[in-house]
Amino acid sequence: MLDKELKAALQQRQQDHRYRKRMVLSSPQSTHITVNNTPYLAFSSNDYLGLANHPAVIESLQTASARMGVGSGASHLVCGHSEYHHQLEDALAEFTGRERVLLLSTGYMANLGVVAALTGRGDTVLEDRLNHASLIDAGLLSRAKFKRFHHNDCEHLEKQLATASGRKLVVVDGVFSMDGDLAPLPDLVAVCERYQAHLMIDDAHGFGVLGERGGGCAEHFSLSQQELPILVGTLGKAVGTFGAFAGGSHALIETLIQFARPYIYTTALPPAIAAASLTSLSLLKTETWRRDNLRERIQQFRHGALALGLPLMESATPIQPVLLGDDALVLAVAEKLKEQGILIGAIRPPTVPEGTARLRITFCADHSGEEVAQLLACLDRAIPINSRQTI
Repeated sequence: MLDKELKAALQQRQQDHRYRKRMVLSSPQSTHITVNNTPYLAFSSNDYLGLANHPAVIESLQTASARMGVGSGASHLVCGHSEYHHQLEDALAEFTGRERVLLLSTGYMANLGVVAALTGRGDTVLEDRLNHASLIDAGLLSRAKFKRFHHNDCEHLEKQLATASGRKLVVVDGVFSMDGDLAPLPDLVAVCERYQAHLMIDDAHGFGVLGERGGGCAEHFSLSQQELPILVGTLGKAVGTFGAFAGGSHALIETLIQFARPYIYTTALPPAIAAASLTSLSLLKTETWRRDNLRERIQQFRHGALALGLPLMESATPIQPVLLGDDALVLAVAEKLKEQGILIGAIRPPTVPEGTARLRITFCADHSGEEVAQLLACLDRAIPINSRQTI
């Protein structure tokens, strides 16, 4: 009986052109990868700075594994908190300008843990409508009153804050993962100050990329810990490793240690991952050419795509969506690109709102100008003229 119901739902998803399929990667993460035994030029990874396969990062992981083994063996609060974990927390705190940082196993767990530790019954969580699924789930699971405001609409947020009760937590993505645009953080700071609300950002796609030093949205907008008291970031994107962190005051981090269930009740990251992240963080800070190259490739792409009349969205980040709207069309275009040796994700609802299916093109510091030109030529061949803007 259950299988019959499940198969019907799966068949419906296929008919709606929303069925997802996994691909098997058999190469290191890079701009050139092999999936399903086929080589591609990839514009689909979140490894924005090209650090996931950096020799120094690999060497750090190998050395630490030889010394500390593979698994951490326990949660941080039992006996799994290694010196590498501790060093990474200190390094991240210094880099982000926060009093303390706490490592968590994934970005999803970090968001669930922080929101639930800070709010509960009688409180109010207010989130941008285009927030990542982990933030939405965190708000729903917190048992607080959950409200969503229109995307980047501070006036709508203000109206909701005016009637909010209890502790008020405003939660946004720093860079929105499917659109590539930024939250208006200075305006959000002002609204939160007026209503005595607390601002939390998930800077998964900004950390390492934005700001001259790679400090992310906080550096980009020059926001202090007082203005932005709750900062969440991930290590699996621009840092190129794995895991996540929350940064803020001593009181915030101690609160998370005591009350964040996804921190307390899970095994700590492998120590070698923390060691590799320390090396990657050092490279992120010193090799500023990576961000310079990344910005150049983004500008090159946008200039070329607009000249072709491609329907771009407003984004100055490595996430450059091409909005096609129709689910079947975006799948067909992605397949035509694969036939030309280009791998790009076809993003459809429910990941994005109805009618906004898009190619999610992402750039890496290792992409060359010639590869971006190749991408533009392939897009020109794959996207029908009637699906473009008027040039």
